Amino acid sequence: MNASSENILQLKQKLDDHIISLRNDKGSWDGKLSSSALSTAVAVFALWRYDKRKYDFQINQGLNWLASNVNLDGGWGDTIRSKSNLSTTLLTWACLSIAKDRSEYADTIYNAENWLTDRLKKLDPKSISSAILNHYQKDQTFSVPILAMCALSGRLGNKGWDLVPQLPFQMAVFPDKFFKILNLSVVSYAIPALIAIGLVKATNSKVAKPVAFINKSVKPKVLRILAEKQPDNGGFLEATPLTGFVLMSLIGAGEKDLEICSKAADFLEKSIRQDGSWPIDTHLATWVTSLSVNALSEESFQNLSDKDKLVDCFLDQQLKTVHPFTKAQAGGWAWTHLQGGVPDTDDTSGALIALHRLKESKKISIVAIENGINWLIKMQNSDGGMPTFCRGWGKLPFDCSCPDITAHAIKAFSLWRENLDSNMKTKIDRSIKNTWRYLKSSQQDEGSWLPLWFGNENDQQHKNPVYGTSIVLYYLSGLKPDSLSGFDKVRDKAMDFLISAQNTDGGWGGNANIISTIEETSLAIRALTSYNKKEEIEKGLTWLNLHLPNDLNDIKATPIGLYFASLWYFEDMYPLVFASSALNEVMKSSLYLKEKTNAEVQ
Repeated sequence: MNASSENILQLKQKLDDHIISLRNDKGSWDGKLSSSALSTAVAVFALWRYDKRKYDFQINQGLNWLASNVNLDGGWGDTIRSKSNLSTTLLTWACLSIAKDRSEYADTIYNAENWLTDRLKKLDPKSISSAILNHYQKDQTFSVPILAMCALSGRLGNKGWDLVPQLPFQMAVFPDKFFKILNLSVVSYAIPALIAIGLVKATNSKVAKPVAFINKSVKPKVLRILAEKQPDNGGFLEATPLTGFVLMSLIGAGEKDLEICSKAADFLEKSIRQDGSWPIDTHLATWVTSLSVNALSEESFQNLSDKDKLVDCFLDQQLKTVHPFTKAQAGGWAWTHLQGGVPDTDDTSGALIALHRLKESKKISIVAIENGINWLIKMQNSDGGMPTFCRGWGKLPFDCSCPDITAHAIKAFSLWRENLDSNMKTKIDRSIKNTWRYLKSSQQDEGSWLPLWFGNENDQQHKNPVYGTSIVLYYLSGLKPDSLSGFDKVRDKAMDFLISAQNTDGGWGGNANIISTIEETSLAIRALTSYNKKEEIEKGLTWLNLHLPNDLNDIKATPIGLYFASLWYFEDMYPLVFASSALNEVMKSSLYLKEKTNAEVQ
């Protein structure tokens, strides 16, 4: 291999040492999510609506951050490394309505209006509403909150509420199990927005007397349901945008005195960062901890101190009761241990895989593992794939089955299978057979798989087939394909795509001819190493070696993550753990071991 075994070993140790240095006092990892202009704008406006005197400091901190982090073109992207986009720029402009008479923000507002006018051709209420509704199409999870904030800020004029669609908040009175058949226009995790924004629209609109009677009748119950879904710390899903939208909407509906509002405001107050910004979510601690544990080399892992602390973290975070938000059964894991976290399939698979690596600990009971495996199996959709949060919704993209999440579950199943009884083995085998059916059907014509929660801003459609294909290929490696019909053909087609997507500089971006990144290059190397693609691996390692900074504190994560409703984010841990995981696979490969042996002989 062109990158010598000695260089690979040194780089791998350097990455592992840095990752380990980022552990917290509990022995796990918190990571750090990117600051978000959208979150900051929503939080500032919500706090201003709630109590502008009490939260004057946070409001001004947020306004200053927004003005200081505007893009050169006058707009805002979802992160400081993102291109300006309509949704974020529109919400920030709506937020800046509270500072329209302050001279220090005049230029910022003027430039934002120019950016919006260039895109919309005309900055009037109807153009704003049409552009947002056309962009998000049938999915009203994000379009209606955006327009509601524009209406609340006065940016849609005196008749602004006429341009905001009515969300059917009345539907929230039905038991959660019926939501999947009600064909709601929002995703499963957006019920708080459905309630709060539906209420504010209804309150500010003229409706027929029968409808008004129904609204009045169901209002107490839907508000009780909303309160039940709010965690004690006030943050719905630990998400600043969702919490902020709920807060401003309840105030607009005349419900400012509800405890829901005070708890939401308290969450927003505590979530602000020192620089005056807010992230999209508090953190992805469980997720990045799973990634970190699984990325370390065997030597680094064996030398890791306090491994029992890690075991405790995972076992303590496993859901023990029915979750109040999604009504998910016990057994799963959320992306965070905080109160707003909701169990999901990707984090459950990640936790199970991490626990398998920690399996020497006597603290790990097979019951906890079986509960996790059973939770995943029960989540499986009828198409064989795994959704994120809720089985069987499937009407909107973020509720559908997803290839990379499905493959992640297969990996968790295959690792634990031999430790389980015959009944569990039978259930796992049946589930894997169904997941394979889904993966075959979801493979694109050119051989790729498309992820749900990751993308690439430089791709014309914001897709990231390199990420999706790399993840699926990696998790399928090591499987015994005898019972999986057509495995070799599907695998080879995927590898051909991944090889074709490699850039001439040796790295990978989200697709062919898209700028190479550490994250995507690392994941592609990891996937191809599992199948001994020597030439492509060598080129990728050369690129990676050139682009990882000498001081890993200077590493710059790329916004390839997609949060709820397609908000871009980057996570500082991603380039570190993805690169470390890639080199871990390289060091275990026959290619590396052969080179190492030759070097030792010489």
